[in-house]
Amino acid sequence: MVYNFTAEIIHDNEIGQFIGMVPGLPGAHTQADTLDELYSNLQDVIRLCLQEMTDEEKADLPKFIGTQNISVAV
Repeated sequence: MVYNFTAEIIHDNEIGQFIGMVPGLPGAHTQADTLDELYSNLQDVIRLCLQEMTDEEKADLPKFIGTQNISVAV
């Protein structure tokens, strides 16, 4: 079965690496020097997380709906 996930990715200037996490999938986070390496690392960590889950847990995973830009004046 193929699962699709959306990852949040940031670049941490303090450590000089890209950090990726998958919301709603506990333990699915990693970091890397390049985006290509991060993508590969995320695939690996997602695969490991899914292998530890029951079919029922997998069925209950949150579904990605979309993103929203929010403006706030201060």
